[in-house]
Amino acid sequence: MELAERAAPGVEQYAELAAESACHLADAAGPGGWSAAAVEDVLDAIDTLTEALGGAGPELAQMLAAVAAATNGARRHLGLVVDDQEPEPAAVAATLPAPRRPPRRRGLGPGFQGVRTAS
Repeated sequence: MELAERAAPGVEQYAELAAESACHLADAAGPGGWSAAAVEDVLDAIDTLTEALGGAGPELAQMLAAVAAATNGARRHLGLVVDDQEPEPAAVAATLPAPRRPPRRRGLGPGFQGVRTAS
Protein backbone atom coordinates (compact mmCIF):
# COMPACT_ATOMS: atom_id res chain seq x y z
CA MET A 1 0.00 0.00 0.00
CA GLU A 2 1.37 3.36 -0.96
CA LEU A 3 0.42 6.59 0.72
CA ALA A 4 -0.16 9.82 -1.15
CA GLU A 5 2.67 12.32 -1.22
CA ARG A 6 0.32 14.98 0.15
CA ALA A 7 -2.49 14.47 2.60
CA ALA A 8 -5.99 15.86 2.06
CA PRO A 9 -6.38 19.49 3.15
CA GLY A 10 -6.12 19.81 6.92
CA VAL A 11 -5.19 16.17 7.57
CA GLU A 12 -1.54 16.81 8.40
CA GLN A 13 -2.37 19.71 10.72
CA TYR A 14 -5.05 17.70 12.57
CA ALA A 15 -2.77 14.66 12.80
CA GLU A 16 -0.01 16.83 14.26
CA LEU A 17 -2.47 18.39 16.70
CA ALA A 18 -3.72 14.94 17.75
CA ALA A 19 -0.16 13.72 18.36
CA GLU A 20 0.74 16.88 20.27
CA SER A 21 -2.43 16.63 22.38
CA ALA A 22 -1.66 12.98 23.13
CA CYS A 23 1.81 13.99 24.36
CA HIS A 24 0.36 16.71 26.61
CA LEU A 25 -2.16 14.23 28.00
CA ALA A 26 0.54 11.64 28.68
CA ASP A 27 2.59 14.28 30.51
CA ALA A 28 -0.40 15.45 32.60
CA ALA A 29 -1.85 12.05 33.52
CA GLY A 30 -0.36 9.91 36.22
CA PRO A 31 -1.46 6.65 37.80
CA GLY A 32 -4.10 8.38 39.95
CA GLY A 33 -4.98 11.13 37.50
CA TRP A 34 -7.71 9.35 35.53
CA SER A 35 -11.47 9.66 35.88
CA ALA A 36 -14.07 7.50 34.16
CA ALA A 37 -14.97 10.41 31.87
CA ALA A 38 -11.33 11.00 30.91
CA VAL A 39 -10.78 7.30 30.19
CA GLU A 40 -13.93 7.13 28.06
CA ASP A 41 -12.83 10.20 26.09
CA VAL A 42 -9.38 8.74 25.43
CA LEU A 43 -10.77 5.35 24.39
CA ASP A 44 -13.27 7.10 22.08
CA ALA A 45 -10.44 9.15 20.57
CA ILE A 46 -8.38 6.00 20.00
CA ASP A 47 -11.36 4.32 18.31
CA THR A 48 -12.07 7.38 16.15
CA LEU A 49 -8.44 7.75 15.05
CA THR A 50 -8.17 4.01 14.39
CA GLU A 51 -11.30 4.10 12.25
CA ALA A 52 -10.08 7.15 10.35
CA LEU A 53 -6.66 5.62 9.66
CA GLY A 54 -8.31 2.32 8.69
CA GLY A 55 -10.05 4.23 5.91
CA ALA A 56 -6.69 4.38 4.11
CA GLY A 57 -7.13 0.78 2.97
CA PRO A 58 -8.83 -2.52 3.78
CA GLU A 59 -5.61 -4.29 4.79
CA LEU A 60 -4.76 -1.48 7.21
CA ALA A 61 -8.32 -1.54 8.60
CA GLN A 62 -8.01 -5.26 9.21
CA MET A 63 -4.69 -4.80 11.02
CA LEU A 64 -6.12 -2.02 13.15
CA ALA A 65 -9.21 -4.06 14.11
CA ALA A 66 -7.21 -5.41 17.04
CA VAL A 67 -7.14 -1.88 18.44
CA ALA A 68 -10.96 -1.79 18.59
CA ALA A 69 -10.91 -5.11 20.42
CA ALA A 70 -8.31 -3.74 22.84
CA THR A 71 -10.27 -0.57 23.61
CA ASN A 72 -13.40 -2.66 24.20
CA GLY A 73 -11.40 -4.95 26.46
CA ALA A 74 -10.18 -1.93 28.40
CA ARG A 75 -13.77 -0.69 28.78
CA ARG A 76 -14.91 -4.09 30.07
CA HIS A 77 -11.93 -4.30 32.44
CA LEU A 78 -12.75 -0.86 33.87
CA GLY A 79 -16.50 -1.52 34.05
CA LEU A 80 -17.33 1.08 31.42
CA VAL A 81 -20.18 0.73 28.90
CA VAL A 82 -19.29 -1.31 25.81
CA ASP A 83 -21.48 -1.11 22.71
CA ASP A 84 -23.21 -4.44 22.05
CA GLN A 85 -22.74 -4.04 18.30
CA GLU A 86 -18.98 -4.50 18.45
CA PRO A 87 -17.38 -7.97 18.36
CA GLU A 88 -16.30 -9.10 21.81
CA PRO A 89 -13.61 -11.77 21.39
CA ALA A 90 -10.25 -10.34 20.35
CA ALA A 91 -9.66 -13.20 17.90
CA VAL A 92 -12.86 -12.43 16.00
CA ALA A 93 -12.34 -8.67 16.12
CA ALA A 94 -8.82 -8.99 14.74
CA THR A 95 -10.23 -10.44 11.51
CA LEU A 96 -12.93 -7.79 10.99
CA PRO A 97 -12.59 -4.15 10.04
CA ALA A 98 -13.15 -1.68 12.87
CA PRO A 99 -16.86 -0.99 13.39
CA ARG A 100 -18.19 2.41 12.33
CA ARG A 101 -19.77 4.29 15.18
CA PRO A 102 -19.78 7.94 16.06
CA PRO A 103 -17.82 8.85 19.18
CA ARG A 104 -19.84 9.57 22.28
CA ARG A 105 -19.85 13.31 22.78
CA ARG A 106 -20.63 15.41 25.79
CA GLY A 107 -21.43 19.09 25.67
CA LEU A 108 -18.52 21.46 26.19
CA GLY A 109 -20.57 24.10 27.92
CA PRO A 110 -22.24 27.34 26.94
CA GLY A 111 -20.29 29.61 24.68
CA PHE A 112 -17.88 26.99 23.32
CA GLN A 113 -16.93 28.01 19.80
CA GLY A 114 -14.48 25.29 18.81
CA VAL A 115 -10.74 25.00 18.77
CA ARG A 116 -8.84 27.68 16.91
CA THR A 117 -5.72 26.72 15.01
CA ALA A 118 -3.11 28.87 13.35
CA SER A 119 -3.47 28.85 9.57
